[in-house]
Amino acid sequence: MKIGILLTGHPPDELQDQFGEYDGMFRTLLDGNGFDYVTFSVVDNQFPQDVDQADGWIITGSRHGAYEDHPWIPVLEDLIRDIQASRKPLIGVCFGHQIIAQALGGKVEKFDGGWAIGRTDYSYGGRTVTLNAWHQDQVVALPEGAQVLGANAFCRNAMVAYGDSIWTVQAHPEYGDAFIQGLMDTRGKGVVPDTLMDAAADRLPTRDDNPNIARQMAEFLKKERA
Repeated sequence: MKIGILLTGHPPDELQDQFGEYDGMFRTLLDGNGFDYVTFSVVDNQFPQDVDQADGWIITGSRHGAYEDHPWIPVLEDLIRDIQASRKPLIGVCFGHQIIAQALGGKVEKFDGGWAIGRTDYSYGGRTVTLNAWHQDQVVALPEGAQVLGANAFCRNAMVAYGDSIWTVQAHPEYGDAFIQGLMDTRGKGVVPDTLMDAAADRLPTRDDNPNIARQMAEFLKKERA
């Protein structure tokens, strides 16, 4: 099965040598599932010719806002609607979660409640899951027909499904602890309140549910659809 990764941003320059690009993080997260991959750097205006260039799709995170005026964003929104119409599986993470909602009629904005970073707990499927978050923007209004699967008091639209072919998550199951620490050391300073970064640093040694969510993502991508 070929997975197309739509790259919507790049890590900070200071972290790229150590951690690489975001598409590599997803390849590592989903390792062992027999997937082949092709990456399209849509943030650099590199788009697939059509949705049939992959059997399933993933949209990555980004430092950009879905509501910002970049020429590649409307093109990506058109592609999202084409993927939805094709019923090929599509997963969106953080910015991917947001741009899918926006493309399908929802609303994304810079959340006035502030930031979520590091270990964050969500109610999902009747239990608590813990994932690394890094965001201020949020989906504040969902498109018609969207189903909330996961949430917490800070982020009420944290995991969302659109029918059986689109699944999105606000948090970052592809981010490991070292990368979160790297973000705090680079992008966080002077932007994210110190109290939040201190609390995030304290929780980094605790367990996360990245492996469980990775398994669910792989199962979602492989699922047979009529």
